[in-house]
Amino acid sequence: MPSPIQVFVARRFVTMNRSMPYATHVAVRDGRVLGMGGPEIRDAFGPAGFDDRFAGDIVVPGFVEGHGHAADGLMWRNTYAGYFPRTAPDGTRHAGFKSIAEVVAHLRRAEAAMTDLDRPLVAWGFDPIYFGGPRMTRADLDAISTRRLVVVAHVSGHILNVNGAVLERAGFSADSNLDGLVRDEGGQLTGELRGPAVMGRANRVTGDAGLSRLLDVAALRDFSRLTRRVGVTTSTDLANPLPDESVAALRAATAAEDFPLRLVPALRAREYSVPDGIARVAALRRHNTDKLHFGIAKLVVDGSIQGFSARLRWPGYHNGAPNGLWYVAPAELFGIVEAYHRAGIQLHIHTNGDEASELATEAVARANDAFPRAGHRHTLQHCQMADEAIFQRMRAAGMCVNLFANHIYYWGEQHRALTMGPSRADRLDACATALAVGVKLAIHSDTPVTPVDPLFTMWCAVNRITAEGRVLGEHERITAVEALRAVTLGAAYTVNLDHAVGSIDTGKFADFAVLDRDPLEVPSMEIRDIQVRAIVSGGTVFANA
Repeated sequence: MPSPIQVFVARRFVTMNRSMPYATHVAVRDGRVLGMGGPEIRDAFGPAGFDDRFAGDIVVPGFVEGHGHAADGLMWRNTYAGYFPRTAPDGTRHAGFKSIAEVVAHLRRAEAAMTDLDRPLVAWGFDPIYFGGPRMTRADLDAISTRRLVVVAHVSGHILNVNGAVLERAGFSADSNLDGLVRDEGGQLTGELRGPAVMGRANRVTGDAGLSRLLDVAALRDFSRLTRRVGVTTSTDLANPLPDESVAALRAATAAEDFPLRLVPALRAREYSVPDGIARVAALRRHNTDKLHFGIAKLVVDGSIQGFSARLRWPGYHNGAPNGLWYVAPAELFGIVEAYHRAGIQLHIHTNGDEASELATEAVARANDAFPRAGHRHTLQHCQMADEAIFQRMRAAGMCVNLFANHIYYWGEQHRALTMGPSRADRLDACATALAVGVKLAIHSDTPVTPVDPLFTMWCAVNRITAEGRVLGEHERITAVEALRAVTLGAAYTVNLDHAVGSIDTGKFADFAVLDRDPLEVPSMEIRDIQVRAIVSGGTVFANA
């Protein structure tokens, strides 16, 4: 006996389907779209139920977060110490802090409330670039405790501040000869740690692994609460070591009927040797389901621009800071990229500075020249400083890009004044250039680096306005239609799921975001104010309170 058919009606479905861009009725069976059109669809496929609860609303494809981290569901178990206010999975609004002194006072209160003296105090979301003046030091954190391990993770995920107890326990001293240990003018360690090598040692002694923490089902459900609230029905978990414990949690969470999110985890390739990483991806693919899609891998080539750990081409950092860090040695990168490419595994490659983007593009181009593979879709993630020449090379090599459009709002002023200067900052996250050249485009939040919210990400790409109200690079603005495509079908393309999600089309999953207004019709400045009333995941409605 055929499964029942449900027909959803809306004021307007914006389908992102070129053959039928708009509809008012969509028929769904077995969690997939059966057909779409006008009122005739109601009876076109046989007897059907009729769901008109969205008759006054706008429905778009469920948003696809092409660069997110499921560890966002874990972060809230620690103390938030960011500059901007932020909302937790339970809906609680957390205040931001406007100086290092405010952060330290907040952490003192948090430490005073802790009863277990052996438990580390871990905070996250910190970013000193907003404060100017001296950076946080070990003395600031020693003032909280000299006995307890104290760790403050920067929101970028690329820098830690730690107290003396962590330095001592990790074996760091003024005599240590390691890249990433920041020193004062006298050569003493400040407690600031940059890059995975030194951060990893600190994380091991504190038991905190940042964005590489072990996932559990409760964390994944919290992550789905964050994504559901903003209309996301598919998200990456873009860089996870994927040990057995996290894989078990991913499988258990996504198997639940009431779990509303499709997840695409990326193997953090540098956690393995190259042969072991390739084998791990192959093994994980056997666990794929409609809601869980293994098969991609992540490489991180450099750090963060605002953390001064990204690799920039000449003339370097605008304020004269030394160039950043290579997380993968340039000579080594070519071999890693070639091996994964030959194995048929899609790579998502983190590059922030233009020197890193140029290098990664060359690595992909060489691999594809040596072993041609049509449709590999290797994707540069962030790629924030790329110019037209880099995008041209990316297009020639068959690459995609996922640009960090939220950076324009959150760090645009700091990039203009400190890191890039006014000229290069105007091409920050150059969406218009990427599209003009013909590179497949997605845009993202990198949650928890910035809050997941595709409508806000669209707003950033369309308006290019900083937190202080400046238009940054008006000629890199894109249209609302282009931005909507970038957070739906464009993002789906970059994770090889455009056959299943990203548009409303026959055969695809019935994944929708229900909005109170049309992002293609409201004034561009109002896109971020649109409310998500509900999502539909595989034909099941999950209403927002």
